[in-house]
Amino acid sequence: MALRGLRADHRLPHEPRRILLVVPIALIAVVTVVDILAPPSVHLGPFLVAAPAVTASFAGPRTTGCVGALAVLAQALVAIVRTSLVDLNHVVQLIALILISTFVTLFAYWRERRETELAQLRSVAKAAQGVVLRPLPQRIGTLRLASVYLSAEREAQIGGDLYAAARTTRGTRIVIGDVRGKGLEAVGDAALLLGAFRSAAHRQADLADLVAFLEGTVSSDLDDPVAPDDETEDLGEAFVTAAVLDVPDDDPSLHLINCGHPPPLLLGGGRIRLLEVSRPAPPLGLTEFVHTELSPQRFAFGTGDIVLLYTDGVIEARDRDGTFYPLAQRLEQLVGSRATEPEALLSRLCADLLKHAGGHLGDDAAMVALQRLPDPS
Repeated sequence: MALRGLRADHRLPHEPRRILLVVPIALIAVVTVVDILAPPSVHLGPFLVAAPAVTASFAGPRTTGCVGALAVLAQALVAIVRTSLVDLNHVVQLIALILISTFVTLFAYWRERRETELAQLRSVAKAAQGVVLRPLPQRIGTLRLASVYLSAEREAQIGGDLYAAARTTRGTRIVIGDVRGKGLEAVGDAALLLGAFRSAAHRQADLADLVAFLEGTVSSDLDDPVAPDDETEDLGEAFVTAAVLDVPDDDPSLHLINCGHPPPLLLGGGRIRLLEVSRPAPPLGLTEFVHTELSPQRFAFGTGDIVLLYTDGVIEARDRDGTFYPLAQRLEQLVGSRATEPEALLSRLCADLLKHAGGHLGDDAAMVALQRLPDPS
């Protein structure tokens, strides 16, 4: 099951906009009546400019222009009733009202155009997410899965964090990673790594061979001779942290190769512990600078246990005081030793994380929870 951290379309639907339209029209009516009944020394005409200005904040240019025209007619009516349409004071008020109404109508046009562009961007981002970051199945092999993705970019729904799962003849393989950078700029690198994993995870006999293949894919992309010249100096800083797991069906364990990624958390036996490998590998794309032997490490992973995979956007989320999100501590408080399902676990964690960060993350964040189920055989 995939719990999506998507941004909603904040534009008002048509019905609430029509209701709000009552406000400027009522304002015009009230100002007109009071101005007509007021003493000769009192002039309330300047207050009519508020009507088109308020309308421009929620309606389109056509509606704003109509409200502005209505305000001009109201001002003309006041001028005729009180003195004359050619009275200098009222002429000046009419000219000012026409100019301001024209200005706010143009503002409404640009705002509506911007909203349309943002709606298109959201649509493209949603489509990209469906293609690049496919939802994980709720059940695969002997595992029950759940995932959540939260983007730091307000208008983007996918960034540099990634995850995927694939079946082999003997078990399930899972990758979670974090591309350097965030937002839509990192989508290309994330798509490259995910494509390589999906094409090779089901046929690589050894986990170390799979990670070596992923490393080769990332490194070959960084060595692309057609890369723009202004990106050359950043190649040494381009990399992908990743954790790659192999969970066999017939053995209560998991095998892990960690390439510079935050260590997974294991919930089992009434306690929570970090799955820290003794020989971590460097992030993918840095083997040119750091050479190491890829060696998977085995951890116990029994029936009912849950493994939580996450990216650094989770543990680096800060509150108002600058305090990092204490994932292991919060996980113990939210779940404790009670049995839970991956979906419920991520739902609680996601709500608590956003509350800690004040509703906005400084970096993309992804979490995947996998629980071992009894072997059907």
